[in-house]
Amino acid sequence: MTDHHSTPDQPAPPGPGGRAGRRKSCGRTRRPGRSRKRLFLAIAASAVVLAVASVGAVYLRLNGNIDTFDGKGLSRQRPKDTPGDAQNILLIGSDSRSGDNAKLGGGTDAVGRSDTTILLHVYADHRHAVGVSIPRDSLVDIPPCRLPDGSWTDRRQNTMFNAAFSLGSTAAGNPACTQNTVEALTGLRVDHTVVVNFAGFATMTEAVGGVPVCLPKDIYQKDLSPSRLTQGELLYHKGEQKVSGKAALDYVRLRHGIGDGSDIGRTKRQQAFISSLITQVKKEGFSPTTLLPLANAATKSLTVDPGLGSPNKLLSFAMSLQNIDLANIQFLTAPWRYDGARVALVHPDVDSLWATLKDDRTLDGHTTGQKKKPSPTSTAGTPSVVGAGITVAVYNGTTTDGLAGRATTLLRDHHFTVTGTATARTQDHATTVIQYGTGLKSQAQTLAKLFPGAELQPVADARLNLVTGEDYANTPTPSTSPAPPAPLPSDVSAQARSADHDLCSDLSYG
Repeated sequence: MTDHHSTPDQPAPPGPGGRAGRRKSCGRTRRPGRSRKRLFLAIAASAVVLAVASVGAVYLRLNGNIDTFDGKGLSRQRPKDTPGDAQNILLIGSDSRSGDNAKLGGGTDAVGRSDTTILLHVYADHRHAVGVSIPRDSLVDIPPCRLPDGSWTDRRQNTMFNAAFSLGSTAAGNPACTQNTVEALTGLRVDHTVVVNFAGFATMTEAVGGVPVCLPKDIYQKDLSPSRLTQGELLYHKGEQKVSGKAALDYVRLRHGIGDGSDIGRTKRQQAFISSLITQVKKEGFSPTTLLPLANAATKSLTVDPGLGSPNKLLSFAMSLQNIDLANIQFLTAPWRYDGARVALVHPDVDSLWATLKDDRTLDGHTTGQKKKPSPTSTAGTPSVVGAGITVAVYNGTTTDGLAGRATTLLRDHHFTVTGTATARTQDHATTVIQYGTGLKSQAQTLAKLFPGAELQPVADARLNLVTGEDYANTPTPSTSPAPPAPLPSDVSAQARSADHDLCSDLSYG
């Protein structure tokens, strides 16, 4: 019986030269097992080549997606590097209506504006993280910022926080200016800044299969667009549901019709949404099926600082967060109060919050293993100066470079809040001057303990200013012990929302 199917015992079919039979090499018969092994190796090698080529193609695609902003706009007087393995990441949501964003956000204003800003502190143990929302209407001092033409602005006082991102009036916004403002406000070094736009945000929510949210009431078109004359269609039903794409974007932009209709209330829902997004990503798992679409969507939508400008760096940062439990990822809003139509940050509560993060302490006061270097200003047995709740602006009144930065470091070590640094109108000050407004003399006297011999000078405005002189430039830093960390008030820490928080609770004010 003839079997026409080849078996291991049968001759090989004729080759290209028409010869049948077993092939020989160097006069020896090639064994079938070796042929199969080499065939397997050839297939495996081909698979590796294809895999490498695919990975390379994905890398090139992701790398081509990433935009970086110009680091030349970062301040020349920045806080000290974040100690140890802790990191501070500034997350900015841009609501520019340019390009694809116009289809999602409506309107035609192409100027980039910061709709959401969160300072994320990743603790040194990489098992805890806290995201602090800074209200966009907060009144702050904006330090000098670089404009597109290369010039620098003057320091702006008592200005809305989100104005920093809009300086320069470009579609890309001014993330370096926002970073400068946050560093001046908090005294924390921002290690990385990430800006996400409308279109990219919507695509990311689709990449994870939608994000669970909850609404305290039915939401109609008029709630999203108050200028409508009619209620319009039902957009979201009351209770839990999953949203993605434009529906997800509209959810995080929703302000009217819920609670007091404020941006502060919207911030709470944004924190809940980010918590839910993190939960969804962890639920899907860190597999290529999940991560590649998400990475593609993310890199298309992100503008990052030069330090995160490659897929490897972004992936490394993302993977460093994978061991943080949902219960240990917390969000809260910087302590605030209404100041007319705007928002004022509450001192000393907000100062205690920044000090807590700077010391790498959790909101309940615990440390996570961060080893702090002893302060160079510390001397055993000397009294401490406590500046918690005291806000001061620092000016360099000399031609010595970096003197305002040196004074700022000293002040922040003692928990003073430094609103910004700048060059004084004149640089011929022989003596350091402390200018104080009505009711601020006692604060000026506390400040003077760090600057022996400083001249106290009353001024008309209700501010506290330090103008460094040559006496400070020519003398060593005084040997006073840094103030012990001020505990974070319990009513501030109680407002924190963890990523595993009940989806339907605490979604607004009012």
